[in-house]
Amino acid sequence: MAMVGLFWIAADGGVYVGAEPEGYGRGVRLTRDGVVGLGTGQGGSWGWAEVRSVAVRDVRIRSAARLLAGAAVDLVGSAVTGGGESPAAFEVHVGTAEGTVELTTWAAPALGGYVPSEYDLSVALLERFVAGTADVDTLAEWGRAHAGECTPHREEREALLRKWAEG
Repeated sequence: MAMVGLFWIAADGGVYVGAEPEGYGRGVRLTRDGVVGLGTGQGGSWGWAEVRSVAVRDVRIRSAARLLAGAAVDLVGSAVTGGGESPAAFEVHVGTAEGTVELTTWAAPALGGYVPSEYDLSVALLERFVAGTADVDTLAEWGRAHAGECTPHREEREALLRKWAEG
């Protein structure tokens, strides 16, 4: 798996907003066909043709310096308390003609949050998926080729997001 912005991209080609859920855990999967709510209490799927918007809410965003400092504090706190704290959750709002569905997913970074540039580029890419000017398969193909390696460094993640978001 590799984390690129708000996206968790699995080596099998799965693309998720936030972390890939385990078991009955909640999550949001993006496919060529649309958006799928996963986990207890939030099943459902919406084709891209019926999706009018996808928005994320309550995402922890921090500057690179604050992210590094926050991660260090979180790591020390986790070592002292024995860990066990869940990552932060955030919401994915899927808008359709019938209304808005609120889905919950877990943030992929275990510590800290997301940097503003990756967040902004991720939101732009979500908007392109909704508009039909970007294809989730591009991320899935990248995942099959590269996600088994590891999460790229921030500069490479931003370059990938920029390429995908700008077309």
